[in-house]
Amino acid sequence: QVRLVESGGGLVQPGGSLRLSCAASGGIFNLYDMGWYRQAPGKQRELVASITIGDSTNYADSVKGRFTISRDNAKNTMYLQMKSLKPEDTAAYYCNGVPALSIYWGQGTQVTVSS
Repeated sequence: QVRLVESGGGLVQPGGSLRLSCAASGGIFNLYDMGWYRQAPGKQRELVASITIGDSTNYADSVKGRFTISRDNAKNTMYLQMKSLKPEDTAAYYCNGVPALSIYWGQGTQVTVSS
């Protein structure tokens, strides 16, 4: 059974950095394009970064130049390096395939950017 577990969130001051991790089990990782999604209170979940099985990346305009997505297929792990964080980056962050599959949503990891 496929399981995705996000970690690495926390409270950080504006301008700070965090690195999120997504550990995958169950064999999905090498077969799918993957992405990081986020959902802020009262807003819809949005895709902020994606990476193909060939390591091509794409970013939402709101995070371009500040976030970097990467994957380590040998470790079945995906990462999101976030820098120059802003209060508007505050959200629960999730990983999933692209397109997302409902059965793969995990608990997410909370990122709070506040002074």
